[in-house]
Amino acid sequence: MMTRSFFGFSKPCFEYELLTDTLPVPEEIATPATVTLLLPEALEKLDSGLIKIGDKVKTGQKLVLHEESGACVISSVTGTISSITPFIGDFSKIFTAIAIDVDQEEIIDQQFKDLYQEPTLETLKNFFSFVPGAPPLKALCDSANPPKSIIIYGGDTDLLISTNLYYVKADINAIKAGIKILKQTTGIENIILAMPGESLQGYGHLGASVKNVSAVYPFGSPNLIMQKILKQVVPAGKDPMDLGICFIRAEAVAAIGNAFTNGCLPVNKILTLVDKTGKQKLMSVRIGTPLKEIFNHYNINLNDRDRLIIGGPMTGSAVYSEDFPVQPDTDAVMVQDAADISHTSDYPCINCGDCIRICPAKIQVSMLVRLLEAELYEEAADEYDLMSCIDCGLCSYVCVAKIPVFQYIRLAKYELAKAALEEAENQEQEEETNE
Repeated sequence: MMTRSFFGFSKPCFEYELLTDTLPVPEEIATPATVTLLLPEALEKLDSGLIKIGDKVKTGQKLVLHEESGACVISSVTGTISSITPFIGDFSKIFTAIAIDVDQEEIIDQQFKDLYQEPTLETLKNFFSFVPGAPPLKALCDSANPPKSIIIYGGDTDLLISTNLYYVKADINAIKAGIKILKQTTGIENIILAMPGESLQGYGHLGASVKNVSAVYPFGSPNLIMQKILKQVVPAGKDPMDLGICFIRAEAVAAIGNAFTNGCLPVNKILTLVDKTGKQKLMSVRIGTPLKEIFNHYNINLNDRDRLIIGGPMTGSAVYSEDFPVQPDTDAVMVQDAADISHTSDYPCINCGDCIRICPAKIQVSMLVRLLEAELYEEAADEYDLMSCIDCGLCSYVCVAKIPVFQYIRLAKYELAKAALEEAENQEQEEETNE
């Protein structure tokens, strides 16, 4: 029996981190003995590539597997390649893991330094896919569908994270320089800095228009920022780039600005550690640093069934090894004690409606999840707006039955994308056969 008025229910309200004027100083984590860089390309034959085990590499050196490869990584250290192995990420995403044993003496590679004084889009494309913040180079360099505007979000899209807001507060000159480089290389003049719940004073000199967005989660989502700032609704199954809008992290803009100012590619990543007590620590680590090095630095002991999460509490992904390396887009690492983990269940939906009331996209989540549990993904997309979901995770948070709704949604989107890719490849093969 309901013991309180239906209309008395209130939605949970979370706010993003807003740093005060007294900035925390990121703690420097020592460079580990070995770093691991994840190159987003499959390893076919170990001995046929441009890089091999035993090769010496320099800090800032571009590493590719083959001459025709579009994917690359930038070495964050000076050392010797000790292993090159296949690596499987989330949803079977394929990488090649390049492990580098670190030398004591650091040598900076000069290839970028020879180019940095004359910034071009080609230089961005060739050297910046692996810098902190992971700039969206595919979108910026898309000649077939070039972006018309760029939106820089000065906050972080999940909770308990301070990386991007830190750069806005502590390295605003680098962001200014990065905005100038983006205009120069892309030709895009309409650049907007979106700030969560902040005063707009002090940002007028950046060369970008500054807009305020809500500090309430999940209004850092690109789709909701589009709706707030540009009054545009992103259609279901589309993303902002389909409307000509490219989103980029403040950290990535700062990385671009610092690189073209100093002539060196940045190799350190700012990230937030959330320990078992919920305490947050801001740190600076070399890209490729294994998580265990961070835990050892802070004396964090991992026990059986503790959970490691890359990202924030709402949308982060669990990883299953403390050897997992920090990557350019790693903004946070969370450690949850086994006793504090909120477990999911296979209990059926009780039709409480909490997920519907909390959903910012106004999806009938309680009906959607029934189809997702039955793996009826196309029906879920056609009948209950699966592709309108903005992946905020609030439905899972409020679910009384503890159904892993967000995980079902992520899996469904992955399976649909995989099926669409296979269909396109089959169609392409048929066309080639008919010719």
